[in-house]
Amino acid sequence: MNYAIEMINITKTFGTLIANDNITFQVKPGEIHAILGENGAGKSTLMSILFGLYTADSGTILINGQEVKIKNPNDANRYKIGMVHQHFKLVDVFSVIDNILLGAETTKHGFMQNDVPRKAIEELSIRYALKVDLDSYIKDISVGMQQRVEILKMLYRNADILIFDEPTAVLTPQEIEGLFKVIKAFAAEGKSIIIITHKLNEIKAIAQRCTVLRKGKHVATVDVSNTSVERLAELMVGRDVSFEVEKSKANPKEVVLEVKNLNLQNKDRTKMILKNVNFQVKAGEIVCIAGIEGNGQTQLINLITGLDKLHDLNSHITLNGADITNVSIRKRFELGMSHIPEDRQKYGLILDYTLSENMISNTYYFDKFQKNGLLKFEAISAYTNQLIEQYDIRSSMGEYTKTRSMSGGNQQKAIIARETSREHHLLIAAQPTRGLDVGAIEYVHKTIVAQRDLNHAILVVSLELDEVMTISDRILVMYEGEIVGEFDPLKTTVEEIGLYMSGSKRMELSTDDIPSIH
Repeated sequence: MNYAIEMINITKTFGTLIANDNITFQVKPGEIHAILGENGAGKSTLMSILFGLYTADSGTILINGQEVKIKNPNDANRYKIGMVHQHFKLVDVFSVIDNILLGAETTKHGFMQNDVPRKAIEELSIRYALKVDLDSYIKDISVGMQQRVEILKMLYRNADILIFDEPTAVLTPQEIEGLFKVIKAFAAEGKSIIIITHKLNEIKAIAQRCTVLRKGKHVATVDVSNTSVERLAELMVGRDVSFEVEKSKANPKEVVLEVKNLNLQNKDRTKMILKNVNFQVKAGEIVCIAGIEGNGQTQLINLITGLDKLHDLNSHITLNGADITNVSIRKRFELGMSHIPEDRQKYGLILDYTLSENMISNTYYFDKFQKNGLLKFEAISAYTNQLIEQYDIRSSMGEYTKTRSMSGGNQQKAIIARETSREHHLLIAAQPTRGLDVGAIEYVHKTIVAQRDLNHAILVVSLELDEVMTISDRILVMYEGEIVGEFDPLKTTVEEIGLYMSGSKRMELSTDDIPSIH
């Protein structure tokens, strides 16, 4: 058998953590090959070795049967290997074309020559249906468009081996469908595709074979067409996984969060981002906001949590009856708000702080963690290690690990541990399972339901319709900045919710009598 890629007996350690333990991995030419594993199983580390970001402690890499040494990404590019990372490697203040050309510029007498490269990039974007404005700045385009830039960056460098790390984690269903068409077109041309993912249904939809890693070891490589979703999940976590969330009927009590007449304009006041948004969340219920990304959900959560300021005088937000419209983020937290943010790296963690420092980042001034302004390190250590154990947070150096070095899923677990373990009345969770494996998703859903059963109010924003239908007690659908529908998940369907999400249908909701299901 001829393989495009062979990674033989690869071992990589970080301190005491064995990230890759004698792994052998092979991909055929023209194959779409998935790598599946829990958070921290070693998937991204293995691919980072192939792309030259890390060097293996031992093992051999062969490209088209020839042994190669890949010491850095430039070496990887020479062997026609490209990688789209889970967290994109783009310069926000550069234009699209400058990002694509970065490190591969065409110059003449010391000056950049962009005319010929621009034509080549435009041809690639048309050929693979990856249209994007080359002169836009990265900071001004959507996440889906940023991913297109990363793909074009690979193609411009003539990559034949394409690595996608969690490529659908930040995409809408429509963007995922478009991406899969592009990936299948690459494979049809003979390119070898490696996809790192947690999403079992996506593996079934696109991959021919799947390699499963668990705790740094190779567990199995299976033919996807002959392997069930349940079997893939079992191989990944080493036990049976429940895809159903067990929860009793909700018993809503007093109103905890109330949003009244929320309006928000864009910066130049030419467009309404939020239009007269009204809803309540009660103690003992999970309210999910569903909607295609970019319909005002992010701005809504930013206003409720205080990340953005509200300037409309007729708009009000109350928490346990107290008006919090214009109070600080710290005051909101002290009044009982916890927040799992959508962007874990920008708003959830201080990446160059240790895990223990992040665990107390919004409670460090509490008496149990300080006395007379001096931190109680033993108390902080004990608290952090308790959460590491309880939430199964995996890292190379435990409480001393810099959170930047942790996998995305374990970063998410750390935030969830911090926010659900502190005293609160309202838990706001934006995309709480983004980038998590099925075992971790199962745990997060159980945690959210347990929070509800402790009589907390839960507000969830999710792009995953299956998740919305599974964990919610009440569903609100947002479209173009408005609440266009409210549903009992037991009395609706994914198809009906989808119609409201796309703007095809809407119901008239009274702003005087805010509806809720009891």
